[in-house]
Formats: sequence, C-alpha cells, structure tokens
Amino acid sequence: MPSLQILAGPRARLHLAAHGLRPVDVRAVAAAAGGPKGLVLTPIDRFLFGQWLRGDGPPVHLVGASIGAWRMACAALPDPDAALARLARDYSTERYDPPPGERQSPRNVSQRFAALLDAQLAGRHAEVLAHPRLRLHVVTSRGRHWLLRRERPWATGLGYAGAFLGNLCSRRRLGGWLERVVFSDVREALPLPLDDLPTRHVPLTPDNLLPSILGSGSIPFWLDAVHDIPGAPRGAYWDGGITDYHLHWPWREIAATPESGGLVLYPHFQPRLVPGWLDKGLRHRHRPTPWLDNLIVLAPDPAWAATLPGGKLPDRSDFKAWGKDHAGRARAWTTAVAESQRLADELAQWLQDGCPLGRVTPLEST
Repeated sequence: MPSLQILAGPRARLHLAAHGLRPVDVRAVAAAAGGPKGLVLTPIDRFLFGQWLRGDGPPVHLVGASIGAWRMACAALPDPDAALARLARDYSTERYDPPPGERQSPRNVSQRFAALLDAQLAGRHAEVLAHPRLRLHVVTSRGRHWLLRRERPWATGLGYAGAFLGNLCSRRRLGGWLERVVFSDVREALPLPLDDLPTRHVPLTPDNLLPSILGSGSIPFWLDAVHDIPGAPRGAYWDGGITDYHLHWPWREIAATPESGGLVLYPHFQPRLVPGWLDKGLRHRHRPTPWLDNLIVLAPDPAWAATLPGGKLPDRSDFKAWGKDHAGRARAWTTAVAESQRLADELAQWLQDGCPLGRVTPLEST
C-alpha cells in the first residue's frame, strides 16, 4: 500500500514531464497550520532540508503558519535535520500540565509553548535569518475590528463570532475583522501578490522572530494572543491559520526564471487546501483553483493514515481522548512520526526514478 500521494497542478505537471523535479526548480515551500497533524511531515521535512535542498541554488521562500512557521524556522537553521527531529520529539512529549492547584488556562499553554520555542531557537535567531539560500516568512492574524484589537474575554468572543458570520458571507468580509500580517526576511520580498485580504508585510528580525512564531501558533481561546510584536503595528496577534489555514495563495504568480522552475513544494497532511480556519466546514471553498497551477503537494494517503495509532493522524482531539495518560499520547504520536518515514522514503524513490507522471495525481481533479 502506498503511503504518499503526489499531486500537481497543470503547470507543475508540464514541468515534471519535461524536466522531472530538481532542487533548483523549487522557488517556495509552503507549510500549513494544523497542530499535531504536521508531525507526520517531519521525515519529509528532514529529507528535503537535511539532504535534497542543501547546497547552492536560487533562493527558496519558506512560508509557514502556526506549526508550519515553527517547522520552517527549524528548516532554516544550519542543522535542519537535528532541529526538525527535536521539534517532533518536544512537541510529542510536552504535557502542558497546569501549575499545582490551578485549572488549565490559555496563559499556561502559551507559557509552555513559548518555553518550547525558546529552548529550540534561543540564541539562534540570527542563524535562521542568515541562511544563504532560505528566506523565512511567518504568517499571523492581527485583530482589525475594535473588538479584536486587544484580547478581552467578552470582546474576543464577540469579535470571532462576527468574523465567523462575515466569513460565511464571503472570505473578503473576514478582512473587516482580521488582517494578515506576514513577517518576512528582509533580504527578498515574497514574490507574489496578496490582495485577497488586508495584508501587511513586516521585516522579520532577531527581536521579533520568536514573538511572531508564537503569535502564529496562538489559537484563539486555547492560547493567549501575542500583543505588540516588536517592529509591527500594535495589537493582538493570533494563529496565522485563522486567515490562512492552508495558505491557498496565488502561487502561480511566482515566475519561472533561468535559475528556477518557479515551482512550489507543499508537504501537507491532506490533499485539499482550505483557505482559512473558518472555512473548514465550507467544502465548496476547498476546491483547487488556478492559483495552485505550479504546486506539488505531498500528502499522506488516507488508507495509510488509517493504519496509524487511533486510525488517524495525530490531532488536538488526542489531548482529550488520552486525558491524563500523557505517556500513552506521546507514544502514539512518536509512533506516527516513526511510521511516517515511509512518506520520505517514497518521495526519495520517486525522485530517484525520474519523477514518473504515473505516480502523480492532477491537483485540479481532487
């Protein structure tokens, strides 16, 4: 049974037929929000950044939201294989226990998440931003409506109710409540237009690297918002997945050059790209669009995922399902990561075989 699905848009398929896939063809790598589901992509990440994309070549833009931002920051370290392995280990085994005598709270979860990030990136911020080839971009969601400009118990709930209703009418109306803020490597701008929602671009610096990644992973009501990130507009910053769950962006605007095929590689935990977190139940917004013509999606096969512990990919529901059996949950997630080595092995074999199109599903038909 194959474990890996390979899907490609029309432009990407034409390129694969003519040239196969070479490291110099990749202009960007996208990394979605999705919490623990992203753990199964660890072996693919380690193969790509620890082996396949190493060395000289044109700049590659790494774009991530939530856990995707953390993954891409680790990928930009000088030792990506070790950093990505540590991310999976620490994420899987963290317990998020509340302090003795206290109930669980978003503040406690935020503090534990911040400690994990700090342990991995402390003193290494400049290394992430000095990678000779990789350019990091961290996606966050900033409160725009007055109800969401600061985190307050009653206002935040009303604000997200308004955002939900606005998004239900049209995705553009979400922009009345939240704006996309992208913290970007100062050496090269993100080479695509983002005008579907109100968008700000902020220079990514050693001072705001950690706060921006923490903000990008701050799920409303689960973690506290991150306020007033250095170098960025004042306000409350939440999970980048709220505005951009799976980064359904106009990737086709990335032009091919003599140095690069202009392709976007997307290790993802499912074949569909859901635009925003509030679109999860709106299946008509999950369909591929021409924006994805140059995308190559690498996703677990659902039948293979059903062989993992619990018959599914790890997800946040496991915290409730396993309760206080933290060791059991950690074992299940660690097993899932280990089993996911098959994804990386199949990707490596496909590349070695010359990227046969018979192994590739047209993205527009999924």
